[in-house]
Amino acid sequence: MLVLHETETAAALKWPELIDAIERMFRGECVMPVRHHHDVAVPGEANATLLLMPAWVPGDYIGVKLVSVFPDNHTRGLPAIYGSYILSSGKTGKMLAVVDGGELTARRTAATSALAARYLARTDASHLLVVGTGRLSLNLMQAHASVRPITRVSIWGRNLANAEKTAEEARALGIDAVACADFEGTARTADIISCATLSSEPLVHGAWLKPGAHLDLIGAFKPTMRESDDEAVRRATIFVDTRAGAMSEAGDILQPLKAGVISEADIRADLFDLVAGRHKGRSDEAEITLFKSVGAALEDLAGAILAYETVMEPFIRQDS
Repeated sequence: MLVLHETETAAALKWPELIDAIERMFRGECVMPVRHHHDVAVPGEANATLLLMPAWVPGDYIGVKLVSVFPDNHTRGLPAIYGSYILSSGKTGKMLAVVDGGELTARRTAATSALAARYLARTDASHLLVVGTGRLSLNLMQAHASVRPITRVSIWGRNLANAEKTAEEARALGIDAVACADFEGTARTADIISCATLSSEPLVHGAWLKPGAHLDLIGAFKPTMRESDDEAVRRATIFVDTRAGAMSEAGDILQPLKAGVISEADIRADLFDLVAGRHKGRSDEAEITLFKSVGAALEDLAGAILAYETVMEPFIRQDS
Protein backbone atom coordinates (compact mmCIF):
# COMPACT_ATOMS: atom_id res chain seq x y z
CA MET A 1 0.00 0.00 0.00
CA LEU A 2 1.26 3.45 -0.94
CA VAL A 3 1.56 6.04 1.86
CA LEU A 4 1.94 9.67 0.80
CA HIS A 5 2.97 12.16 3.45
CA GLU A 6 2.46 15.91 3.21
CA THR A 7 5.40 16.81 0.97
CA GLU A 8 4.85 13.79 -1.28
CA THR A 9 1.17 14.64 -1.65
CA ALA A 10 1.99 18.24 -2.57
CA ALA A 11 4.56 17.14 -5.15
CA ALA A 12 2.03 14.82 -6.79
CA LEU A 13 -0.68 17.48 -7.08
CA LYS A 14 0.52 20.18 -9.45
CA TRP A 15 -2.02 22.97 -9.88
CA PRO A 16 -2.93 22.70 -13.59
CA GLU A 17 -3.25 18.91 -13.41
CA LEU A 18 -5.28 19.02 -10.19
CA ILE A 19 -7.68 21.68 -11.47
CA ASP A 20 -8.23 19.64 -14.64
CA ALA A 21 -8.73 16.42 -12.63
CA ILE A 22 -11.42 18.05 -10.50
CA GLU A 23 -13.12 19.43 -13.61
CA ARG A 24 -13.18 15.94 -15.16
CA MET A 25 -14.65 14.48 -11.97
CA PHE A 26 -17.47 17.05 -11.99
CA ARG A 27 -18.17 15.96 -15.58
CA GLY A 28 -18.02 12.25 -14.74
CA GLU A 29 -20.06 9.59 -13.00
CA CYS A 30 -18.87 9.97 -9.43
CA VAL A 31 -21.21 8.74 -6.69
CA MET A 32 -21.11 11.10 -3.72
CA PRO A 33 -23.28 10.34 -0.67
CA VAL A 34 -24.04 13.12 1.78
CA ARG A 35 -21.05 13.48 4.07
CA HIS A 36 -21.20 12.78 7.78
CA HIS A 37 -20.78 15.95 9.83
CA HIS A 38 -20.49 15.66 13.61
CA ASP A 39 -19.88 18.23 16.34
CA VAL A 40 -17.37 17.04 18.93
CA ALA A 41 -17.20 18.66 22.35
CA VAL A 42 -13.78 19.87 23.52
CA PRO A 43 -14.02 20.82 27.20
CA GLY A 44 -13.25 24.48 27.75
CA GLU A 45 -12.87 25.23 24.03
CA ALA A 46 -14.91 25.66 20.86
CA ASN A 47 -16.48 22.48 19.56
CA ALA A 48 -14.48 20.47 17.07
CA THR A 49 -15.92 18.91 13.91
CA LEU A 50 -15.50 15.38 12.58
CA LEU A 51 -16.09 14.93 8.85
CA LEU A 52 -16.41 11.64 6.95
CA MET A 53 -16.57 12.09 3.18
CA PRO A 54 -17.04 9.01 0.94
CA ALA A 55 -17.12 8.93 -2.87
CA TRP A 56 -16.54 6.42 -5.65
CA VAL A 57 -16.43 5.94 -9.38
CA PRO A 58 -18.12 2.57 -10.04
CA GLY A 59 -15.62 -0.08 -11.06
CA ASP A 60 -12.70 2.33 -10.80
CA TYR A 61 -11.85 3.82 -7.40
CA ILE A 62 -13.49 4.26 -4.02
CA GLY A 63 -12.30 6.58 -1.28
CA VAL A 64 -13.15 8.18 2.03
CA LYS A 65 -11.67 11.17 3.81
CA LEU A 66 -11.58 11.45 7.58
CA VAL A 67 -11.04 15.02 8.79
CA SER A 68 -11.05 16.74 12.16
CA VAL A 69 -11.33 20.51 12.57
CA PHE A 70 -10.26 21.96 15.93
CA PRO A 71 -10.75 25.77 15.72
CA ASP A 72 -8.76 26.53 18.89
CA ASN A 73 -5.63 24.71 17.76
CA HIS A 74 -4.12 28.08 16.87
CA THR A 75 -3.58 28.63 20.61
CA ARG A 76 -1.24 25.64 20.53
CA GLY A 77 0.51 26.62 17.34
CA LEU A 78 -1.11 23.66 15.57
CA PRO A 79 -3.12 23.44 12.32
CA ALA A 80 -6.88 23.59 12.72
CA ILE A 81 -7.36 20.71 10.29
CA TYR A 82 -6.01 17.16 10.34
CA GLY A 83 -7.04 14.29 8.12
CA SER A 84 -6.24 11.26 6.02
CA TYR A 85 -7.62 9.92 2.76
CA ILE A 86 -7.99 6.19 2.13
CA LEU A 87 -8.09 5.19 -1.56
CA SER A 88 -9.16 1.70 -2.60
CA SER A 89 -9.85 -0.22 -5.77
CA GLY A 90 -13.41 0.13 -7.05
CA LYS A 91 -13.18 -3.38 -8.49
CA THR A 92 -11.84 -5.39 -5.56
CA GLY A 93 -11.92 -3.10 -2.54
CA LYS A 94 -8.17 -3.55 -2.07
CA MET A 95 -6.66 -0.61 -0.21
CA LEU A 96 -4.28 1.21 -2.55
CA ALA A 97 -3.09 4.31 -0.75
CA VAL A 98 -3.28 6.56 2.29
CA VAL A 99 -2.87 10.19 1.28
CA ASP A 100 -2.17 13.06 3.66
CA GLY A 101 -5.63 14.53 4.21
CA GLY A 102 -4.56 18.00 5.28
CA GLU A 103 -2.47 18.65 2.19
CA LEU A 104 -5.05 17.01 -0.08
CA THR A 105 -7.83 19.13 1.42
CA ALA A 106 -5.88 22.37 1.19
CA ARG A 107 -4.84 21.81 -2.42
CA ARG A 108 -8.15 20.49 -3.74
CA THR A 109 -10.01 23.34 -2.00
CA ALA A 110 -7.82 25.96 -3.64
CA ALA A 111 -7.95 24.12 -6.97
CA THR A 112 -11.76 24.04 -6.86
CA SER A 113 -11.83 27.79 -6.27
CA ALA A 114 -9.51 28.24 -9.24
CA LEU A 115 -11.76 26.00 -11.34
CA ALA A 116 -14.73 28.21 -10.48
CA ALA A 117 -12.65 31.30 -11.28
CA ARG A 118 -12.06 29.93 -14.79
CA TYR A 119 -15.76 30.46 -15.40
CA LEU A 120 -16.54 33.36 -13.08
CA ALA A 121 -13.58 35.74 -12.70
CA ARG A 122 -12.77 38.30 -15.39
CA THR A 123 -10.14 37.05 -17.80
CA ASP A 124 -7.98 40.08 -16.98
CA ALA A 125 -8.25 39.71 -13.18
CA SER A 126 -4.81 40.61 -11.82
CA HIS A 127 -5.28 41.74 -8.20
CA LEU A 128 -6.06 38.99 -5.69
CA LEU A 129 -6.99 39.70 -2.07
CA VAL A 130 -6.65 36.68 0.21
CA VAL A 131 -8.62 36.96 3.46
CA GLY A 132 -7.14 34.72 6.13
CA THR A 133 -3.61 33.66 6.94
CA GLY A 134 -4.03 29.94 7.53
CA ARG A 135 -2.84 26.93 5.58
CA LEU A 136 -4.98 27.69 2.55
CA SER A 137 -3.66 31.17 1.88
CA LEU A 138 -0.52 30.26 -0.07
CA ASN A 139 -2.39 27.56 -1.96
CA LEU A 140 -5.07 30.03 -3.03
CA MET A 141 -2.47 32.43 -4.41
CA GLN A 142 -0.83 29.71 -6.49
CA ALA A 143 -4.06 28.12 -7.67
CA HIS A 144 -5.68 31.39 -8.78
CA ALA A 145 -2.46 32.45 -10.49
CA SER A 146 -2.61 29.28 -12.57
CA VAL A 147 -5.93 30.33 -14.17
CA ARG A 148 -5.78 34.14 -14.14
CA PRO A 149 -2.95 36.66 -14.77
CA ILE A 150 -2.41 37.52 -11.09
CA THR A 151 0.36 40.09 -10.71
CA ARG A 152 -0.51 41.51 -7.30
CA VAL A 153 -1.58 39.72 -4.11
CA SER A 154 -2.79 41.40 -0.92
CA ILE A 155 -3.21 39.48 2.33
CA TRP A 156 -5.46 40.48 5.20
CA GLY A 157 -5.79 38.77 8.56
CA ARG A 158 -7.06 39.73 11.98
CA ASN A 159 -3.43 39.64 13.09
CA LEU A 160 -1.30 41.89 10.88
CA ALA A 161 1.88 40.12 11.98
CA ASN A 162 0.51 36.83 10.65
CA ALA A 163 -0.40 38.54 7.38
CA GLU A 164 3.15 39.89 7.13
CA LYS A 165 4.55 36.41 7.73
CA THR A 166 2.30 34.91 5.06
CA ALA A 167 3.31 37.64 2.60
CA GLU A 168 6.97 36.90 3.29
CA GLU A 169 6.39 33.18 2.61
CA ALA A 170 4.58 34.08 -0.60
CA ARG A 171 7.42 36.30 -1.77
CA ALA A 172 9.82 33.42 -1.17
CA LEU A 173 7.73 31.49 -3.73
CA GLY A 174 8.07 34.32 -6.25
CA ILE A 175 4.64 35.85 -5.59
CA ASP A 176 4.35 39.65 -5.43
CA ALA A 177 2.49 39.70 -2.10
CA VAL A 178 2.03 42.30 0.62
CA ALA A 179 0.10 42.39 3.88
CA CYS A 180 -2.63 44.99 4.07
CA ALA A 181 -3.92 46.87 7.10
CA ASP A 182 -6.69 48.67 5.18
CA PHE A 183 -9.09 45.79 4.58
CA GLU A 184 -11.94 47.84 3.12
CA GLY A 185 -9.74 49.96 0.89
CA THR A 186 -7.97 46.92 -0.53
CA ALA A 187 -11.22 44.99 -1.02
CA ARG A 188 -12.63 47.88 -3.03
CA THR A 189 -9.80 47.54 -5.58
CA ALA A 190 -9.43 43.75 -5.74
CA ASP A 191 -10.47 41.78 -8.82
CA ILE A 192 -10.75 38.52 -6.86
CA ILE A 193 -11.39 38.30 -3.11
CA SER A 194 -10.76 34.82 -1.74
CA CYS A 195 -11.82 34.15 1.86
CA ALA A 196 -10.49 31.18 3.81
CA THR A 197 -11.42 31.73 7.44
CA LEU A 198 -13.41 30.10 10.23
CA SER A 199 -15.41 33.27 10.80
CA SER A 200 -18.88 33.24 12.30
CA GLU A 201 -19.51 36.88 11.39
CA PRO A 202 -19.46 38.59 7.96
CA LEU A 203 -16.06 39.92 6.95
CA VAL A 204 -16.55 41.14 3.37
CA HIS A 205 -19.23 43.77 2.82
CA GLY A 206 -21.13 43.84 -0.43
CA ALA A 207 -20.80 47.61 -0.63
CA TRP A 208 -17.06 47.15 -1.09
CA LEU A 209 -17.31 45.00 -4.23
CA LYS A 210 -16.41 46.85 -7.40
CA PRO A 211 -18.09 46.10 -10.76
CA GLY A 212 -16.56 42.95 -12.22
CA ALA A 213 -15.30 41.62 -8.88
CA HIS A 214 -15.33 37.91 -8.09
CA LEU A 215 -15.92 36.88 -4.46
CA ASP A 216 -14.65 33.41 -3.53
CA LEU A 217 -16.00 32.10 -0.20
CA ILE A 218 -14.50 28.81 0.94
CA GLY A 219 -13.78 29.02 4.66
CA ALA A 220 -17.07 28.98 6.57
CA PHE A 221 -18.55 25.49 6.29
CA LYS A 222 -21.42 25.47 8.81
CA PRO A 223 -24.87 27.13 8.75
CA THR A 224 -23.77 29.26 11.71
CA MET A 225 -20.66 30.57 9.92
CA ARG A 226 -20.32 33.18 7.19
CA GLU A 227 -17.73 35.41 5.52
CA SER A 228 -19.97 37.79 3.55
CA ASP A 229 -22.87 40.06 4.47
CA ASP A 230 -26.38 40.15 3.02
CA GLU A 231 -25.48 42.97 0.63
CA ALA A 232 -22.77 40.85 -0.97
CA VAL A 233 -25.14 38.01 -1.86
CA ARG A 234 -27.83 40.51 -2.91
CA ARG A 235 -25.51 42.28 -5.36
CA ALA A 236 -23.76 39.22 -6.75
CA THR A 237 -24.70 36.47 -9.16
CA ILE A 238 -24.44 33.38 -6.95
CA PHE A 239 -22.75 30.09 -7.81
CA VAL A 240 -21.92 27.12 -5.57
CA ASP A 241 -19.79 24.00 -5.74
CA THR A 242 -22.79 21.69 -5.17
CA ARG A 243 -26.39 22.66 -4.50
CA ALA A 244 -26.82 19.90 -1.91
CA GLY A 245 -23.82 21.08 0.06
CA ALA A 246 -24.75 24.74 -0.13
CA MET A 247 -28.33 24.10 0.97
CA SER A 248 -27.28 22.05 3.98
CA GLU A 249 -24.12 23.71 5.27
CA ALA A 250 -23.32 27.11 3.73
CA GLY A 251 -24.16 29.90 6.17
CA ASP A 252 -23.31 32.48 3.49
CA ILE A 253 -26.29 31.10 1.54
CA LEU A 254 -28.61 29.73 4.23
CA GLN A 255 -28.67 32.83 6.45
CA PRO A 256 -29.70 35.30 3.70
CA LEU A 257 -32.17 32.69 2.42
CA LYS A 258 -33.79 32.50 5.84
CA ALA A 259 -33.86 36.30 6.06
CA GLY A 260 -35.56 36.56 2.66
CA VAL A 261 -32.66 38.48 1.11
CA ILE A 262 -32.35 35.88 -1.66
CA SER A 263 -34.32 32.87 -2.86
CA GLU A 264 -33.16 29.44 -4.03
CA ALA A 265 -33.70 30.62 -7.61
CA ASP A 266 -30.90 33.14 -7.05
CA ILE A 267 -28.39 30.28 -6.98
CA ARG A 268 -27.79 30.33 -10.71
CA ALA A 269 -25.60 27.24 -11.12
CA ASP A 270 -23.22 24.82 -9.45
CA LEU A 271 -19.95 23.41 -10.76
CA PHE A 272 -21.77 20.51 -12.41
CA ASP A 273 -23.69 23.08 -14.49
CA LEU A 274 -20.62 25.18 -15.26
CA VAL A 275 -18.32 22.39 -16.44
CA ALA A 276 -21.12 20.81 -18.48
CA GLY A 277 -21.87 24.10 -20.22
CA ARG A 278 -25.42 24.34 -18.90
CA HIS A 279 -24.50 27.80 -17.58
CA LYS A 280 -21.85 29.94 -19.23
CA GLY A 281 -20.69 31.56 -15.99
CA ARG A 282 -19.82 35.26 -16.06
CA SER A 283 -22.17 37.14 -18.39
CA ASP A 284 -20.34 40.47 -18.75
CA GLU A 285 -17.33 42.42 -17.52
CA ALA A 286 -19.28 44.42 -14.93
CA GLU A 287 -21.07 41.49 -13.31
CA ILE A 288 -20.21 40.73 -9.67
CA THR A 289 -19.90 37.00 -9.17
CA LEU A 290 -19.90 35.01 -5.94
CA PHE A 291 -18.76 31.41 -5.55
CA LYS A 292 -19.57 29.57 -2.32
CA SER A 293 -17.83 26.28 -1.66
CA VAL A 294 -18.28 23.94 1.29
CA GLY A 295 -16.25 21.12 -0.22
CA ALA A 296 -17.34 18.00 -2.05
CA ALA A 297 -16.09 14.45 -1.67
CA LEU A 298 -15.56 14.08 -5.42
CA GLU A 299 -12.88 16.80 -5.23
CA ASP A 300 -10.93 14.73 -2.70
CA LEU A 301 -11.37 11.58 -4.77
CA ALA A 302 -10.10 13.38 -7.89
CA GLY A 303 -7.04 14.58 -6.00
CA ALA A 304 -6.33 11.22 -4.36
CA ILE A 305 -6.55 9.40 -7.71
CA LEU A 306 -4.26 11.97 -9.34
CA ALA A 307 -1.72 11.66 -6.52
CA TYR A 308 -1.78 7.86 -6.62
CA GLU A 309 -1.52 7.61 -10.41
CA THR A 310 1.18 10.29 -10.58
CA VAL A 311 3.38 8.45 -8.10
CA MET A 312 2.66 4.99 -9.49
CA GLU A 313 2.91 5.88 -13.19
CA PRO A 314 6.70 5.25 -13.47
CA PHE A 315 6.26 1.80 -11.93
CA ILE A 316 3.31 0.97 -14.18
CA ARG A 317 5.32 2.09 -17.22
CA GLN A 318 8.27 -0.02 -16.10
CA ASP A 319 6.09 -3.11 -15.70
CA SER A 320 4.61 -2.65 -19.13
